[in-house]
Amino acid sequence: MTVKENLQKIEDEIIAACQRSGRDPDVVKLIAVTKYVTVERTQEAIDSGIFHIGENRVEGILEKEETITGAINWHFIGSLQSKKVKKIISKIHYLHSLDRLALAEEIQKRWSKSEPLKCFVQVNVSGEESKSGLNPKEAITFVKNLEQYPAIEVVGLMTMAPFVEDPEETRPVFKQLRLLQQDVQALALQHAPCEELSMGMSNDYIVAVEEGATFLRIGSSLVG
Repeated sequence: MTVKENLQKIEDEIIAACQRSGRDPDVVKLIAVTKYVTVERTQEAIDSGIFHIGENRVEGILEKEETITGAINWHFIGSLQSKKVKKIISKIHYLHSLDRLALAEEIQKRWSKSEPLKCFVQVNVSGEESKSGLNPKEAITFVKNLEQYPAIEVVGLMTMAPFVEDPEETRPVFKQLRLLQQDVQALALQHAPCEELSMGMSNDYIVAVEEGATFLRIGSSLVG
Protein backbone atom coordinates (compact mmCIF):
# COMPACT_ATOMS: atom_id res chain seq x y z
CA MET A 1 0.00 0.00 0.00
CA THR A 2 1.07 3.58 -0.51
CA VAL A 3 1.97 5.76 2.46
CA LYS A 4 -1.01 7.95 1.63
CA GLU A 5 -3.41 4.98 1.91
CA ASN A 6 -1.84 3.88 5.19
CA LEU A 7 -1.99 7.43 6.50
CA GLN A 8 -5.71 7.74 5.72
CA LYS A 9 -6.47 4.53 7.65
CA ILE A 10 -4.40 5.62 10.65
CA GLU A 11 -5.91 9.11 10.69
CA ASP A 12 -9.43 7.62 10.62
CA GLU A 13 -8.56 5.42 13.61
CA ILE A 14 -7.07 8.40 15.49
CA ILE A 15 -10.25 10.42 14.93
CA ALA A 16 -12.40 7.52 16.16
CA ALA A 17 -10.18 7.05 19.25
CA CYS A 18 -10.41 10.79 20.00
CA GLN A 19 -14.19 10.72 19.69
CA ARG A 20 -14.38 7.83 22.16
CA SER A 21 -12.19 9.64 24.67
CA GLY A 22 -13.52 13.17 24.16
CA ARG A 23 -10.31 14.58 22.68
CA ASP A 24 -9.54 16.95 19.81
CA PRO A 25 -7.84 14.97 17.00
CA ASP A 26 -5.87 18.09 16.02
CA VAL A 27 -3.64 17.77 19.10
CA VAL A 28 -2.45 14.31 18.06
CA LYS A 29 0.64 14.48 15.84
CA LEU A 30 2.01 11.63 13.80
CA ILE A 31 5.75 10.90 13.58
CA ALA A 32 6.71 8.67 10.65
CA VAL A 33 9.45 6.41 11.98
CA THR A 34 11.63 5.79 8.94
CA LYS A 35 14.54 3.84 10.44
CA TYR A 36 13.92 0.76 8.28
CA VAL A 37 12.95 2.43 5.01
CA THR A 38 14.72 4.16 2.15
CA VAL A 39 15.16 7.85 1.50
CA GLU A 40 12.61 7.49 -1.32
CA ARG A 41 9.97 5.99 0.97
CA THR A 42 10.66 8.71 3.53
CA GLN A 43 10.18 11.35 0.85
CA GLU A 44 6.89 9.68 -0.10
CA ALA A 45 5.73 10.08 3.49
CA ILE A 46 6.58 13.78 3.46
CA ASP A 47 4.87 14.25 0.11
CA SER A 48 1.78 12.59 1.65
CA GLY A 49 1.54 15.40 4.19
CA ILE A 50 3.62 14.16 7.12
CA PHE A 51 5.70 16.87 8.81
CA HIS A 52 7.38 14.85 11.56
CA ILE A 53 10.07 12.28 10.78
CA GLY A 54 11.65 10.06 13.44
CA GLU A 55 14.95 8.19 13.36
CA ASN A 56 16.66 6.17 16.09
CA ARG A 57 20.15 6.22 14.59
CA VAL A 58 22.41 9.23 14.18
CA GLU A 59 23.52 7.92 10.78
CA GLY A 60 19.89 7.61 9.67
CA ILE A 61 19.21 11.29 10.28
CA LEU A 62 22.47 12.40 8.67
CA GLU A 63 21.83 10.30 5.56
CA LYS A 64 18.22 11.34 5.05
CA GLU A 65 18.57 14.97 6.10
CA GLU A 66 21.01 15.58 3.25
CA THR A 67 18.62 14.55 0.50
CA ILE A 68 15.08 14.96 1.85
CA THR A 69 13.14 18.05 0.79
CA GLY A 70 10.22 19.71 2.55
CA ALA A 71 9.45 21.53 5.79
CA ILE A 72 10.12 18.78 8.31
CA ASN A 73 10.61 18.42 12.03
CA TRP A 74 13.30 15.83 12.73
CA HIS A 75 12.76 13.71 15.85
CA PHE A 76 15.54 11.63 17.38
CA ILE A 77 13.73 8.77 19.10
CA GLY A 78 16.52 6.32 19.92
CA SER A 79 18.99 6.19 22.77
CA LEU A 80 21.58 8.92 22.12
CA GLN A 81 25.18 8.48 23.17
CA SER A 82 26.74 11.64 24.59
CA LYS A 83 29.67 11.37 22.20
CA LYS A 84 27.32 11.52 19.20
CA VAL A 85 25.42 14.63 20.31
CA LYS A 86 27.71 16.97 18.37
CA LYS A 87 26.95 15.13 15.10
CA ILE A 88 23.20 15.73 15.07
CA ILE A 89 22.37 18.41 17.62
CA SER A 90 22.01 21.08 14.92
CA LYS A 91 19.80 18.84 12.77
CA ILE A 92 17.02 17.81 15.17
CA HIS A 93 13.97 19.64 16.48
CA TYR A 94 12.93 17.12 19.14
CA LEU A 95 14.78 14.59 21.30
CA HIS A 96 12.58 11.83 22.73
CA SER A 97 15.14 10.01 24.88
CA LEU A 98 16.54 12.34 27.53
CA ASP A 99 17.20 10.12 30.55
CA ARG A 100 20.49 11.18 32.15
CA LEU A 101 22.23 14.38 33.23
CA ALA A 102 25.40 13.50 31.31
CA LEU A 103 23.38 13.75 28.10
CA ALA A 104 21.84 17.05 29.23
CA GLU A 105 25.32 18.43 29.92
CA GLU A 106 26.52 17.49 26.46
CA ILE A 107 23.47 19.08 24.83
CA GLN A 108 24.09 22.24 26.84
CA LYS A 109 27.70 22.31 25.68
CA ARG A 110 26.87 21.81 21.99
CA TRP A 111 23.64 23.81 21.61
CA SER A 112 24.01 27.07 19.70
CA LYS A 113 20.46 28.17 18.86
CA SER A 114 18.56 30.88 20.71
CA GLU A 115 15.54 28.67 21.42
CA PRO A 116 16.05 25.60 23.63
CA LEU A 117 15.90 22.05 22.26
CA LYS A 118 12.49 20.44 22.74
CA CYS A 119 13.10 17.32 24.81
CA PHE A 120 11.01 14.45 26.10
CA VAL A 121 12.17 12.79 29.30
CA GLN A 122 12.10 9.06 28.69
CA VAL A 123 10.45 7.02 31.46
CA ASN A 124 10.60 3.23 31.66
CA VAL A 125 7.08 2.78 33.02
CA SER A 126 6.92 -0.96 32.32
CA GLY A 127 10.18 -1.65 34.13
CA GLU A 128 11.47 -3.92 31.36
CA GLU A 129 15.25 -4.34 31.54
CA SER A 130 15.51 -4.17 27.74
CA LYS A 131 14.12 -0.63 27.68
CA SER A 132 15.92 2.64 28.40
CA GLY A 133 14.50 5.39 30.56
CA LEU A 134 14.13 6.54 34.11
CA ASN A 135 12.29 4.74 36.85
CA PRO A 136 8.99 6.65 37.30
CA LYS A 137 9.98 7.41 40.90
CA GLU A 138 13.11 9.22 39.68
CA ALA A 139 11.41 11.25 36.96
CA ILE A 140 10.22 14.27 38.97
CA THR A 141 13.63 14.86 40.57
CA PHE A 142 15.31 14.46 37.19
CA VAL A 143 13.00 17.01 35.55
CA LYS A 144 13.67 19.49 38.37
CA ASN A 145 17.44 19.04 37.95
CA LEU A 146 17.20 19.96 34.27
CA GLU A 147 16.53 23.57 35.28
CA GLN A 148 20.32 24.13 35.29
CA TYR A 149 20.46 23.52 31.50
CA PRO A 150 18.84 26.45 29.66
CA ALA A 151 19.45 24.70 26.31
CA ILE A 152 16.74 22.19 27.23
CA GLU A 153 12.98 22.57 27.39
CA VAL A 154 11.07 19.58 28.73
CA VAL A 155 8.06 19.57 26.42
CA GLY A 156 6.81 16.21 27.61
CA LEU A 157 7.37 12.62 28.68
CA MET A 158 8.01 9.56 26.52
CA THR A 159 7.62 5.85 27.11
CA MET A 160 7.56 2.55 25.23
CA ALA A 161 4.96 -0.03 26.23
CA PRO A 162 5.71 -3.75 26.14
CA PHE A 163 5.06 -5.46 22.82
CA VAL A 164 2.00 -7.62 23.52
CA GLU A 165 -0.59 -9.40 21.42
CA ASP A 166 -3.52 -7.55 22.97
CA PRO A 167 -2.93 -3.75 22.82
CA GLU A 168 -5.41 -3.29 25.66
CA GLU A 169 -2.75 -4.65 28.02
CA THR A 170 -0.65 -1.52 27.35
CA ARG A 171 -3.31 0.81 28.79
CA PRO A 172 -1.93 0.89 32.38
CA VAL A 173 1.50 1.93 31.06
CA PHE A 174 0.11 4.85 29.08
CA LYS A 175 -2.19 5.88 31.91
CA GLN A 176 0.71 5.94 34.39
CA LEU A 177 2.75 8.18 32.09
CA ARG A 178 -0.20 10.56 31.76
CA LEU A 179 -0.58 10.76 35.54
CA LEU A 180 3.16 11.41 35.89
CA GLN A 181 2.88 14.16 33.27
CA GLN A 182 0.13 15.79 35.33
CA ASP A 183 2.42 15.70 38.39
CA VAL A 184 5.14 17.51 36.44
CA GLN A 185 2.68 20.08 35.11
CA ALA A 186 1.44 20.76 38.64
CA LEU A 187 4.95 21.97 39.55
CA ALA A 188 4.60 24.83 37.02
CA LEU A 189 8.29 24.75 36.13
CA GLN A 190 9.28 27.32 33.54
CA HIS A 191 11.76 24.97 31.85
CA ALA A 192 9.31 22.05 31.84
CA PRO A 193 5.80 22.88 30.58
CA CYS A 194 5.45 19.13 29.87
CA GLU A 195 2.37 19.47 27.67
CA GLU A 196 3.17 16.53 25.37
CA LEU A 197 3.07 12.74 25.66
CA SER A 198 5.16 10.72 23.21
CA MET A 199 3.67 7.24 23.39
CA GLY A 200 2.09 4.71 21.08
CA MET A 201 3.54 2.81 18.14
CA SER A 202 2.14 0.72 15.29
CA ASN A 203 0.71 -2.02 17.53
CA ASP A 204 -0.77 0.11 20.32
CA TYR A 205 -1.34 3.67 19.10
CA ILE A 206 -5.14 3.51 19.37
CA VAL A 207 -4.95 2.80 23.11
CA ALA A 208 -2.25 5.47 23.46
CA VAL A 209 -4.53 8.08 21.86
CA GLU A 210 -7.37 7.12 24.20
CA GLU A 211 -4.98 7.65 27.13
CA GLY A 212 -3.77 11.10 26.02
CA ALA A 213 -0.89 10.67 23.55
CA THR A 214 -0.02 13.81 21.59
CA PHE A 215 2.86 12.34 19.54
CA LEU A 216 2.60 8.87 18.01
CA ARG A 217 5.76 7.15 16.73
CA ILE A 218 4.54 4.95 13.87
CA GLY A 219 6.77 2.97 11.55
CA SER A 220 5.60 -0.32 10.03
CA SER A 221 1.87 0.54 9.83
CA LEU A 222 2.66 3.76 8.01
CA VAL A 223 5.82 3.43 5.93
CA GLY A 224 6.50 -0.32 6.14
